[in-house]
Amino acid sequence: MGDLLGIFISNGGVPKLPVETARIEYNGVVGDRQEDTKHHGGFSKAVCVLENHVLLKLQADGHPIKRGSTGENLLVSGYNLGIGSVFKIQSVELQVMSAAVPCKTIAESFLEGDFSNLSNKKYPGQTRWYCKVITPGKISVSY
Repeated sequence: MGDLLGIFISNGGVPKLPVETARIEYNGVVGDRQEDTKHHGGFSKAVCVLENHVLLKLQADGHPIKRGSTGENLLVSGYNLGIGSVFKIQSVELQVMSAAVPCKTIAESFLEGDFSNLSNKKYPGQTRWYCKVITPGKISVSY
């Protein structure tokens, strides 16, 4: 069983800002919006998840990445995620559908703007994951 370390939303763009509680619906996190709906959002990309070990590794490598700065909705630890993984966060069940392809929008989170540091193709597993919602519900960060 993993842990939910953060929930992040925005009215479009990055960074996404922390909230303590959110409702997760089939089409995404209530209150969150994407500016580029061609590449982000929709049922197979409803929730963007970043694993904390990826965040910590990139920070240790000197990148200025912070929670929410790469557009993730959820920051989690203790899961072993990959395409096809099904996992629960409290009452919400998600399935990983794909790796989120990084783009220039998140460049400020990386040394010299090299957002490819979050590329699953270049660094397998060092990515954000797009998930579809299997079971919607309400989640909260517990401190």
